[in-house]
Amino acid sequence: MPAIEDFLSHLRVERRMSAHTLDAYRRDLDALQAWAAEQGVSAPAGLDAAQMRGFIAAEHRRGLSPKSLQRRLSACRSFFAWLLKHGHVTANPVAGVRAPKAPRKLPQVLDADEAMQLVEVPTDAPLGLRDRALLELFYSSGLRLSELCALRWGGLDLSGGFVTVTGKGNKQRIVPVGWHARAALQAWRDEQQAKGDAPSPDKPVFPGRGGAPISQRAIQIRIKQLAQRQGLFKHVPPHMLRHSFASHILESSGDLRGVQELLGHADIATTQIYTHLDFQHLAKVYDAAHPRAKRKP
Repeated sequence: MPAIEDFLSHLRVERRMSAHTLDAYRRDLDALQAWAAEQGVSAPAGLDAAQMRGFIAAEHRRGLSPKSLQRRLSACRSFFAWLLKHGHVTANPVAGVRAPKAPRKLPQVLDADEAMQLVEVPTDAPLGLRDRALLELFYSSGLRLSELCALRWGGLDLSGGFVTVTGKGNKQRIVPVGWHARAALQAWRDEQQAKGDAPSPDKPVFPGRGGAPISQRAIQIRIKQLAQRQGLFKHVPPHMLRHSFASHILESSGDLRGVQELLGHADIATTQIYTHLDFQHLAKVYDAAHPRAKRKP
């Protein structure tokens, strides 16, 4: 469908979506196009709500998870909204279509002691100063992995104690940087300066090969290695540090709106998942402390 290419161009040029997001949209809309062709429909204007429900049902039978179906529906909904805005269709056939509800999976977090154990990397080890700065900043400010990779020295104000990052939807936010992270970043900066590699404002804080920003995959591998080296014999994906940051802040402050701002969530419903983690913590405290909480053996 030529309209799909026009829509993707709109997302790339006008909404400045990342290549990764554009690839996901393309896969979802290509699936719609293939299914429509099987139904003998060559243009999106020919699809109605019943057919869109049939498309989602067919994808469900094919084994797609509820989460994948929700993403696929979201892509179709945005596509038809764009077609409607430009007069290519008279109604959005996806408006009333719903995907099966996905079970809500709570994010895994480190407790405070585990977080300290992970981030306190010996600085005399090879790449120790870099690793310490990276982990301290990740946990201190709750950045997304993509934000951490893309960060330039110009986005850091170590004397003021804050970092400016560009998150989803090209939105900027300012996040505090804790004292330990500031000290680790300054030590890492000083080491680079001593090696004659002056960290100018446009240079990546954490460079990879050839001086380009470090890749997300490189950080993923490194954190796995460091977790094992630091004695955390559990799977520690990078975003576990962001989840731990959010959970620990909420547990201490109870300020859900504040955590939403720190994380850069557009919708507070996204942040509310951490209240479930907080409740789990309170439930454990209750079970351990209340004399009537447990059944008698």
